[in-house]
Amino acid sequence: MIKLGISIGDLNGIGSEIVLKTFDDSRMLDFCTPIIFANIKILNFLKKQYKLSIHLHAIDQPSNAVDGKVNVVNVWKENVNINFGEEDVKIGEYAFRSLEAATAALKKDEIDVLVTAPINKATIQSDKFNFPGHTDYLAKELGGQSLMFMITDNLKVGLLTDHVALKDIASVITPELIEKKIKIIQETLKSDFRVRKPKIAVLGINPHSGDNGLIGKEDEEVLKPTIKKLRDKGDLVFGPYAADSFFGTKNYKNFDAVIASYHDQGLVPFKTLSFGMGVNFTAGLNKVRTSPDHGTAFEIAGKNEANINSFKEAVFKGIEIFKAREEYKDLTENQLQKQGRKI
Repeated sequence: MIKLGISIGDLNGIGSEIVLKTFDDSRMLDFCTPIIFANIKILNFLKKQYKLSIHLHAIDQPSNAVDGKVNVVNVWKENVNINFGEEDVKIGEYAFRSLEAATAALKKDEIDVLVTAPINKATIQSDKFNFPGHTDYLAKELGGQSLMFMITDNLKVGLLTDHVALKDIASVITPELIEKKIKIIQETLKSDFRVRKPKIAVLGINPHSGDNGLIGKEDEEVLKPTIKKLRDKGDLVFGPYAADSFFGTKNYKNFDAVIASYHDQGLVPFKTLSFGMGVNFTAGLNKVRTSPDHGTAFEIAGKNEANINSFKEAVFKGIEIFKAREEYKDLTENQLQKQGRKI
């Protein structure tokens, strides 16, 4: 069974609710062995809060996880005061402790996949976590080059820039960055999604992709030459496309992935089209990490109203990607062995 680690996120948000509700359905245990990094007492308290029948199994370390049970690693022993919907630096500390323990287990192969529940990016900040979000932290802790890749079965959107202020985007996007991000998407489509020859669309930086230089020079001077360079090498990379019409005309269906120039350019249409089933996958790392495509939702925390669809989909996508990656490794290793015998 695939061991699926879960960091609990901000306990004042909806993270614990979506995690517990997902695995309250015992059929989920047919797909993986869940290991939640938190505390058994607090999760039993929250289980009652949400009127769930889920049985939780306390363990001291991930290696003691039992298949067919919802395992909980006791990352801390003390009681925690939960105030739903409130920002609390102390709760942020517990969110980090959960993430830190889960990441350590991932690095040591004690878990196969990491699914992260939402954090509050303000209260989690500390000397140990000085990042704009999960993606940058995991990029530091794990091997590889990270890229925020929003995925459903029918739509995949990557970002040239993610948590970058709008005023800084044009200066951040360079030919080197474009080539690096596109390469990450190409590799993840091959190894994680079974796409043999990826076809990728690039969205313009400026309105109407700059209108041939009338609205900014970046599309003409940076994007177009870089895309041409990649095309000349044989890569199926097209654009830049005007973002305002690209999704409405359903042009995205002609591509295996779309790369947006900045956060909202990609995530607004993605979240509109994914209907609450979207998943945030950190592409480019040597380990598999997914998360739901939403935040802590403090406004409904503790009200038993959270929708679990995106988190459940993050679990399934994490499992699928892990299996696809293992299959890809086997195929490429076999090919190398055959080539070695020929030599």
